[in-house]
Formats: sequence, C-alpha cells, structure tokens
Amino acid sequence: MLRDSFARVLATGEVDHLPMIPYPIAGPDGLMQNRYWSATHTPIKDAEGRVSFILQHTVDVTELHTLRQGASAAEDWKMQTDLLRRVDAVQGQNRILGEEREYLRKLFEQAPGFMAVLREPEHIFTIANRSYRELVGREDLIGKAVRDALPDISGQGFYELLDQVYTTGEPYAANAARVVLDRGALGPQERYLDFVYQPIRDADGKVSGIFVQGHDVTALRLAQETAKENENRFRTLAQSLPNQVWTARPNGEVEWCNDQVYRYSGMQKLHFDANNRSAMVHPDDAERVSREWQQCLRTGKLLEVELRLRRNDGVYRWFISRAAPLTNSDGDIILWVATNTDIEEQKQTESHLEYLAESLGQTIEARTQELERTQEALRQSQKMEAIGNLAGGIAHDFNNLLQVITGNLQLLGRDLAGNEVAERRVSGALAGAARGARLASQLLSFGRRQPLEPKVINLSRLIRETDQLLRRSLGEAIEIDTIVGGGLWNTLVDPSNVENALLNLAINARDAMDGEGKLTIELGNAFLDDEYARNAYDVKPGQYVMLAVSDTGCGMTPDILEKVFDPFFTTKPDGKGTGLGLSMVYGFVKQSDGHIKIYSEPGNGTTVRIYLPRSLEAEDVVADSLVGPVTGGTETVLVVEDDEAVREVAVGLLTELGYKVLRAKDADSALAIVESGVAIDLLFTDVVMPGRLKSRDLARKAKERLPMLGVLFTSGYTENSIVHGGRLDPGVNLLSKPYTREALARKLRQAIEQGREEGALRNQVPEPNPAAKDAPINVLLCEDEALIRISTADFLQDAGMSVIEAGTAAEAIAAAADQPIDVLVADVHLPDMSGVELVREVRQRLPTLPVIFATGDRKVSEMDGLENTALITKPYDYETLASQIRLMASARANRRPLP
Repeated sequence: MLRDSFARVLATGEVDHLPMIPYPIAGPDGLMQNRYWSATHTPIKDAEGRVSFILQHTVDVTELHTLRQGASAAEDWKMQTDLLRRVDAVQGQNRILGEEREYLRKLFEQAPGFMAVLREPEHIFTIANRSYRELVGREDLIGKAVRDALPDISGQGFYELLDQVYTTGEPYAANAARVVLDRGALGPQERYLDFVYQPIRDADGKVSGIFVQGHDVTALRLAQETAKENENRFRTLAQSLPNQVWTARPNGEVEWCNDQVYRYSGMQKLHFDANNRSAMVHPDDAERVSREWQQCLRTGKLLEVELRLRRNDGVYRWFISRAAPLTNSDGDIILWVATNTDIEEQKQTESHLEYLAESLGQTIEARTQELERTQEALRQSQKMEAIGNLAGGIAHDFNNLLQVITGNLQLLGRDLAGNEVAERRVSGALAGAARGARLASQLLSFGRRQPLEPKVINLSRLIRETDQLLRRSLGEAIEIDTIVGGGLWNTLVDPSNVENALLNLAINARDAMDGEGKLTIELGNAFLDDEYARNAYDVKPGQYVMLAVSDTGCGMTPDILEKVFDPFFTTKPDGKGTGLGLSMVYGFVKQSDGHIKIYSEPGNGTTVRIYLPRSLEAEDVVADSLVGPVTGGTETVLVVEDDEAVREVAVGLLTELGYKVLRAKDADSALAIVESGVAIDLLFTDVVMPGRLKSRDLARKAKERLPMLGVLFTSGYTENSIVHGGRLDPGVNLLSKPYTREALARKLRQAIEQGREEGALRNQVPEPNPAAKDAPINVLLCEDEALIRISTADFLQDAGMSVIEAGTAAEAIAAAADQPIDVLVADVHLPDMSGVELVREVRQRLPTLPVIFATGDRKVSEMDGLENTALITKPYDYETLASQIRLMASARANRRPLP
C-alpha cells in the first residue's frame, strides 16, 4: 500500500491518502499486534518541478477501526463520516503545510546569497541552497559533515571558526574573507566572502546547529582593486606632469593634489569646496573664481578660468585652471579632475602688448621723453655692467701680477736671510703687495665675484646690533634716528656685507654733513611692481625689504649721481678715500639679487635705498657659543701678544679667572717656551705678529709637540692667515677684539675642550706608510703665467719636492700619462681648457689624484662636484701651498680622508 502510494505521488506529483493501513508492531508485552494508521503523502518539488521529497503525515486510527467493527450500520456510517471529515481536515492541514514548506524552500533555494544549515557538533549539512552549492562547486552536501564535504578548505581556519561558534554560542561575522575552493573542473579558485555564522538553539536554549549566510564579494573586491590600481596609475601620471593637478569630490571639496601644487604654494595641505575659497587664489580673483566654480558644480559643465595663484615666496603668477567632471553609467558626477597651467609669461606678454597699445595714444612728445628716460636707464645699467666686468677682469689679472711679485719677494727673502736692511725692504714690498691685494678684493666686490654667506635674517635685529658701532664711527655731533616698519619681512643676505654697506653709507653721510647733522636709517617692506622694473632694467618685480639711509648733507648734482658707483670715483680730497666704498655696496647688492637707488639734490641731502629680496623662510638662529656660565680654570695658558698693554690686560683677566699664565711677545719666543717642555693647555695668540714665525705656523708647530693643546686666536683684523675665500678656516677658534672678560672665559673653555677632543682623535690616526716617508712628492704644476710657474716651481723644489711644469692643459695631460704624479696644482683659467676640465680628464686615469686649484678667483663653483680638492687664492703664501701639498699627499699615501 505504501509503495503504491509513493509510486502514485512520484508519477502524478499530487497528494495521495491512505485511510486505513494495518501496521504490525510489538506491544508492551512484547507480543506482536496489529494497529491501523491513516497516512497522507505530500510531494515536495525542486526548482524544475520534479518531486525530490515526500512529506508523510500519519495518524493512529486503531481505536476507530475497533469501534467500527462493533458498531451498527448507522454508527459505522457516522464513524466513517467522522473519519473522512478528520482525514479531510488533516489533508487540508498537510496541503497548507506542504505549500508553506514549498514556499519557504523556494525562497531559501532562490535566495541571492548563499545559505546552509549545519547540525550537530560535526556540522552536518541538512540544508544548502543553490547559491551555496554553486559557490563550493558541489551538489552532494546533504548529510555530510563539513570536514568531509569540503576538505579543500582545511587549514584556512573555517573549521575552527565553526567549532568556536558551536562551543561558545557567539555568532561570528567576516568581511571580504579570503578562501581558496576546489571548484572541480575549474580547479582551485580564490574567492572573497562576506558571511555570518549564527548559532541555532533548541527549545532548551542549547546550540544544536549553525545557520550560515553570506555573499560572494569577489567581483566587488576585484573591482575595488582595479579601481585602486587605476587611481594609482592616474596619480603616478599626474605626479609626472609639469602642471598642477588636483581632484575634487562632486560637492567641490578638494580631494587630492599632486606635488607640483605643494611645491609651488609651499603649503602642507590644501582645502576648499563650493563655499570655502582656496588660500592660494589672489584676493581680487577669489569672488569671481568661487562664483564660476559653484555654477559648474550645479550644471556639471567644464570649468575654465584664469586666476592668479600665490607662490611660496608671496609672488602671484597667472594660471588657467580647467576642471572636467567624470560621470558614472547613470550620468552622475563622481569626480572632478583639474589642472592648473602657468600662463604668467603669456599674461606678461599680453600685459606688455596692452601697455604698448595704450601708449600709442599718447602724444609724440611724451613718448619721446619716455624713450629718452628708458634709454638713459639702459645706458646706465649697461655702463655699470661693463665697468663691473672690467673691474673683475682687472682684479683677476692684478692678482696674477701680485703673485709674481710676492712669490719672487718671498724667494728673495730666503736668499737675504740675515741682512736686516734687505729684509726690511722686502717686508715693505710685501706689505705694499698685500695692500694691492686688498684693493683687488674691493674690485672683486664691485665685479660681484666675492664669495657670500647668505643667511635668512631680520634686518631690524642687525641694525640694533650695529647701533653702537655706528655711533662710535659717526661721533656725538651726528644724531641717529632709526625707523622700523611694522611686520618687517625676512631677507636672505650676507649679514657681514650688510653691516659693511651700512657703515660705508653712514661714513659717506658723515663726510657729506661735515661731521654734524642728522642720519636717518629706515627699514620697511616694499613691492617693486612691473612698471618700476621695466624702467629700471636691473631689478625683478616682487617683494623686497628696503634699507634706506638719509642724511642732511650737501647733496649731489645730477652729473655726480651718474658716476657715484664708478670704481675710484670720489668727491673727497686726495688721500681721504679710495672711491671704492659705494662701488662695493653696489656690487654686493647686485650679487644679492637686490636693487639700489640714490636720490639727492644739492643742498637737500641724500637718500640711498637698498632693496633686498624677501625670504619666506624662518630667520636663521645662529647658536652663540659664547653663552652660559662664566667659569675659569686651573689650566696653563700661553699668551702671545706683541702689544705690551694688550698683553698685560689679557694676563690680568686670565689670572683673575684662576689660570696659570705664561707670556711671550712674539711667535718665536712662544715656540721656545713650548719646546722647553713646560706643560701648556692652551695657546692664546694674536693673529698678526712681528717676527719671522707666523701665528698660524706657531699654532701648527705647537700642536705637533703638544697634541692635546687647545688654540685660540684673537685679532682686530679679519683678513689674515686664518681666513681664506671669505670664510674662517674649519676648526679655527677666533675671538675678535675688543673682547669682554665673559667672552674670553667662555671661548677659552671651548678651545681647551676642542684641543682635548682633537688630540684624542689624532691618537687614532694610523701611522704614515714607512715606504713613502722619505720619497719626494711628485707635483704636476700647470700654470700658463711663466713667471708664476717658475717662481712657484723653485720654491717647491727647494722644499724637497719634485716638480713637473706644464704651461697648458694639454701638456699637463701628457705629463700625467707618462710620469708618476702625487698632487696636481692647476690654475682655473688656462688657454686651451679650464682647470676643472683638466682635472676631470686626468682623473680618468688617476681617479684618486689630489688637486689644488691655485687661482685668482675667490670661489670655483664647479669644485662642488669634485672630491679631494682644495682652493688657494692668488696671491698665495708658498709655505701655505707647500703645507697643503704635503697634507694631501700624505692622506693619499696612507689611504685616509683629508682631516
């Protein structure tokens, strides 16, 4: 009966009912007895409409069968009627239940996400919808444990998560979890899933299974990675563009900028949107640009607008900004991509053309006057440029001539040793040559060839620090009034040259006022516009810091004003000035990219205005080593000073500080004290000393005998043996005169500690190579001036060196190829090629060859890329040249870097 009923359901797909089925079953006493059942079979179909399950609903009707056997026909009829009614009711319930189950099954099966129900601790599949089966690539899941059904996920942590949820009863959720599944014929595949493990509890609240539900987000993950890759590709491309590139969200809020934006603006971050304006936009353009940007955000049209953007130095430049919207498939804006293109030169050209067009309407007379003023300014600028080049060239050649003179005088002095009269005459000649060298240095300043050490400073601080010096230089009869404008900008300039320029202008003003009057020093911010720059021809428009010096003196006539910056031009009486003061100021200002202007009228005084470029950087704070507590010591100090009064003052100060003091009147006496063996901790010596032994040589010889010795120089004159190329030699301590007790005490301690540190480091330097100790140094000397070459070679040979002479770079290259060379000494300006090119050519064969540039230039910019090089400026001291050669040759022989 059951088989027939099952067959009918499978064949017809309809519900089948069996009203009375005998069913033998063991009773309580163990004996078999017949019972009767009513059974209803409801089909459960799959997505294709095929019967995949049969729901059986049974009711025990044994009592009904018994009553029916003992009942009358009427009663039997009634019982049959009741039974049929009950069966119909059950069938109705079964039909409803089957329909609900079918509906739920279809929902579960057709759900877009994957779902499954796992029972028991072994996580046995009881339900798994189509999405789940497609995900794992298997159909045979029902009735299997997870570990048996999905062995390919072993080791990926999913078994452990299921055990954890079943044990703890706590649900678990994951986002974009990575899983590798064996998809059968498709092979292993990497998928990303969002899923939830939700525990299922029975009536007692115990976990009996786990409901699994989730979504396959692999496509979304891949799309995100592709979008990220596209974004990275876009940003890489944008970073490589010379233009400024930025992107904005649909509401106009800036999202990203390339580095060009930050480099140009100097800002760390940039923010603006539909309502907030960019800080880069010129205030006069901000309203117009904001209005057009808001309109484009509303309409989705392309933005194209010209505007001025602020550069990091405060200068505004014209740009054209274009922003295009990017839309999705629905036409919605998802991003704005924009570029800013510099059109400053185009705008300047347009501005210039507009200016020319407007000027055409002016009268011929006004135009002629303007052209005459322009031509006059151009002629003045060209004249100053030509004089500057001439002065620089003369100074360079003058240094060569001085080198011939001083070199031969030094050689002659060696031959005349012991002849006091001859030695005095040679010394006088050398002193005259030194004065000529200073004049050459002043000419180099005018020719803009002096080495500068620019720093970011605030001129108000510098003016305050030089106030006392000015008052001492001008005298009490001159009133000094200083005016500093509020919010003074910083400027990048050489502080010492500013002080010299100010002092020069102040002294000129004093002479113009005959020592009595009023001097006004004014500081303020200034902007030189395009119009001013066009008429000046020697100034760039922009922001400047202005330093003005005004006097109430006699003033100057126009013809004097035209020549006031010319070298050696002076209105002072003979012997009262060299005529290089204002020339030096002019050269310094021009070399600093600044501008200088003089206003003067006879009887109404003179005003000199210096414009120095503004700097947006913070002021450089130079740490002053002469700070801190004033402390003395018990060390022994050797004081070397030729002026007896100054010497006694220094001895008194040092004694008061607790030091043991030895004294000497010159370098020779000091060296004798050092060689006597007495313990000395510090050598305190003047720079300019009488006698044959110089203070720098004294310091060197003393350090050779006492490695731990500290050295402190003092001088009232900065152009001396410890300053080269406009810079204090590395490692040299200098205390300028006049000095205070506090400055002396602090600088003394610094020098003593430095000497101890240098001595400790010197003990770690390896011993010289014994094999090279007695070998002569082979020097290749390349100098096109024959007299300089001959005298220099004579001195170096007398010093025990082997010298190979070359008059051209080609001769030097040939000599370096044929003979062993330890050091190359070369001029920079050679007839066939520059000295720098010569060095590069020779170093192709001798890459470690030390090089000394012996030149009249104060700086060789091309040296920055060359290692193991030194610079000695003409006229140079032969002893200094020989010492530098020995130092570089020794360092090369022992394969150690130069100290």
